[in-house]
Amino acid sequence: MITCRRCAKWAMLVLVAAGLTGCVSAPPPYDYSDFRQSPPRSILVLPPLDETTSVIGPYSYLSTVSFPIAERGYYVFPVAVVDQLLKENGMPTPGEMHQVALDKLRESTGADAVLYPVLHQYGTKYVVLSSTTTVDVSVRLVDTRSGKLLWEGRGAVAQGSGDGGQGLLGALVNALVSQMLTSKSDLGHGVSRMANVQVFYTKGRELPLGPYHPDFGKTTP
Repeated sequence: MITCRRCAKWAMLVLVAAGLTGCVSAPPPYDYSDFRQSPPRSILVLPPLDETTSVIGPYSYLSTVSFPIAERGYYVFPVAVVDQLLKENGMPTPGEMHQVALDKLRESTGADAVLYPVLHQYGTKYVVLSSTTTVDVSVRLVDTRSGKLLWEGRGAVAQGSGDGGQGLLGALVNALVSQMLTSKSDLGHGVSRMANVQVFYTKGRELPLGPYHPDFGKTTP
């Protein structure tokens, strides 16, 4: 059961991510016709295809994606177990995993749908005295029975830091401290959670509520 503290933290991420998006015009409503014809109960998430130069990005992002899907009301296969299973069966890279036939995945796991993530940007860039941590990810949810695209989403968040009004000396100190901390931590992990808010919760394009959500059947996207 999700604790109140965890719920409050997730709600804060929703608000922060919404603020970072700025005054972007809302995309057109999503067509959920195929999703309604084959609504899944269980979702298998594959490690993301990596279009970045980050070594840790794909699996750092992968560790953040189960929570929002489960919170939307779906059973999510443990991502570490799925990754290990596919590696032990001769598919050591995400690229090879994404090529596995859907019927094989359904036969071996029983999953109703597979989520295919693609990581477009991940990491922190420094420009003079400021830094920006960016995560840009897209996902596709595909039915394992028909092969139809059920739903897709995308989220991109850039979180920056500057001198904070402390002047040149303060900016230099902050820049040095920030780079030292970044070398020992993964700032993209937190930003990934914000990107997931856009991916799974954007109004009009959100992942519909699943059968394990308490409000399932009460609202239709």
